[in-house]
Amino acid sequence: MRSLHVVGNAEIHGEVTISGNKNAALPMIAALLLTDEEVILRNVPDILDVRAMLDIAGELGAEYRFEHNTLTFRCPDIVATTIDRELCSRNRTSILFGAPLLARCGRAELYPPGGDVIGRRRLDGHFYGLTRLGAEMSGDLTYQFHAPHGLEGRELFLDEASVTATEQILIAAVTARGTTTLYNAACEPHVRDLALMLNAMGAKISGAGSNTLEIEGVEKLHGTDYTVVGDHIEAGSFLALGAATGGELTVRGTAPRHYWMLRRVFERLGIEMTLHADHIFLPGGQTPHIECDFGGHIPQISDGPWPQYPSDMMSCTIVAATQCIGTVMFFEKMFESRIYFTDRLISMGANAIVCDPHRVVISGRSPLHGVTMSSPDIRAGMAMVIAALCARGESTIHSAEVIYRGYENLIEKLSAIGANIEEL
Repeated sequence: MRSLHVVGNAEIHGEVTISGNKNAALPMIAALLLTDEEVILRNVPDILDVRAMLDIAGELGAEYRFEHNTLTFRCPDIVATTIDRELCSRNRTSILFGAPLLARCGRAELYPPGGDVIGRRRLDGHFYGLTRLGAEMSGDLTYQFHAPHGLEGRELFLDEASVTATEQILIAAVTARGTTTLYNAACEPHVRDLALMLNAMGAKISGAGSNTLEIEGVEKLHGTDYTVVGDHIEAGSFLALGAATGGELTVRGTAPRHYWMLRRVFERLGIEMTLHADHIFLPGGQTPHIECDFGGHIPQISDGPWPQYPSDMMSCTIVAATQCIGTVMFFEKMFESRIYFTDRLISMGANAIVCDPHRVVISGRSPLHGVTMSSPDIRAGMAMVIAALCARGESTIHSAEVIYRGYENLIEKLSAIGANIEEL
């Protein structure tokens, strides 16, 4: 188990360049199995979740080289259609290998996926999509899919705009016979990026970035050279750090359209930033005051499917709010366990009331002090790092490897902008 030692009262300033989008790179690796030609993916983050997906691809027959954030990948033959239980348990996106295995081999067997423990995470959308496209599903301890005659396109409607279910259906439909129309699709930046990469491989997907996708099946995909988009959650995490510590930051590698909702939420906390074509500037020395709703009512910040506020940003934003003057309620609608990390903030001195599994009220500004704590999931772990950096004294954060699943070169990036942090 890895641990981080953090010295508080950090004076944060400088520049940070964000890595490639974690949630785009993971489904892309699964999708690369659709072709037997070479694909080059650039700007791939070197994080534990990416390594876990590559381990699975290697077991299935892929040959790859991954260095300096460039992945050179080729899978001439699929050598297995069953994925090991331990490999499946490493992350949630292991489930996405179902679609390419069905497309190339007509069968797939997977164990339940792992991932962050942030509440119930349904897989119904995956099963609905694959079976409606023509796969037969069976199994108890494993998920077994069979499509000996291939998949066939049709109209589909997701009962929730699930990101990974949308990705599963995209990967399955691009080589299915006929046309698939997917309604109520997820439209997050990483879903759009997956669709653009598939199009670069010869797929015919229209509507990327919207909640209606039309996929005209093609017989075969080919190789490509594609660059993964920047990670807007990583950028938002560093902006939350700058806001919590009063630091001045320039975050590079951004696209303005990915941050419109984030900027609006930060404005409600009294935090100003400027969006530029390829970077975001956060002025230092701000004293943020939470902006009340009209009539003086306590504002509410809630998450939701894109373009609403990302659930993955809630934890870091809650920490930033503890350093703002005023009161705000956070309503986490999507996962019933994400809010529980707030107990760690309370132990650090935060003025917070956890109303129920989905809502917490934060009143600031609260002086925090260092404690020893443990990271329950990727985003809560990063939020604890932020809290430790703006607290008095020293903190120890256990289970740091959980944070490394989603943040590349975290210690190096934080140290470069003034953080005093080291791995024990």
